[in-house]
Amino acid sequence: MKFTKMHGTGNDYIYVNGFIEQIDNPENAAITWSDRHTGIGSDGLVLILPSENCDFRMRMFNADGSESEMCGNASRCIGKYVYDKRMTTKTSLTLETLAGVKILELYPGKDGKVEKVTVDMGEPELKATSIPVKTEFDELINRPLRFDKKIKYNVTAVSMGNPHAVIFTEGIDLLNLEAIGPVIENSDYFPRRVNTEFIEITSPDRIKMRVWERGSGETMACGTGACASVVAGVVNGKMARKVTVELKGGELQIEWSALDNHVYLTGPATFVFEGETMQ
Repeated sequence: MKFTKMHGTGNDYIYVNGFIEQIDNPENAAITWSDRHTGIGSDGLVLILPSENCDFRMRMFNADGSESEMCGNASRCIGKYVYDKRMTTKTSLTLETLAGVKILELYPGKDGKVEKVTVDMGEPELKATSIPVKTEFDELINRPLRFDKKIKYNVTAVSMGNPHAVIFTEGIDLLNLEAIGPVIENSDYFPRRVNTEFIEITSPDRIKMRVWERGSGETMACGTGACASVVAGVVNGKMARKVTVELKGGELQIEWSALDNHVYLTGPATFVFEGETMQ
């Protein structure tokens, strides 16, 4: 089976063209191929598939085999993949995901290859039952949650098609995310587990972010997490609506538009290598 390794600001996935390849068990493939010692190495597996209603369809599996509703970085990479490989000539695409239809705007460079992509991520969800998060409040905005005897944070919960717990703090480079991340991810507050973003505000329009993704652990970047963090910053009165998010893998530009309430994610998409593997 042929595959392509790509990354969006360091958030790397294995991409398979579902128009010509078939994976019978993508859950197991994601686990096996994502292993960085015995496999290809990635944060998960992404399938690029035909769609009845959109230009393309995405299925995305985390490194532990669980399927996720949406991935902003993977969406951008799909845009680059289908354009650079001449599967489309459009620079505005519709992408079907488990979190709904996303619109991709592609920006080719002088060489005709896509350099960056803007994804219309749609409207954020703050209603607790829709995220979902177990709480007595209609919305969980800057509320204290205790995860065990040692871990307690003020949390703002946001869904960008998948659930996020956003925590504003300082000194995020010193956090032991390997210890903290799994505890929050698997807490009883979040029935479908949760992605956790630790945010350090450097100015109203710039933040630093580390992320623990459900099913994958700490990753170099998370597009939906960056979007959720900006939404959380705005509803808490801490940030502007247009923000540069600094991640381990690079920078993303996020805008929560006051005109249509949609969140727009802009960032690069990069080919790493291509190869062939046994199923």
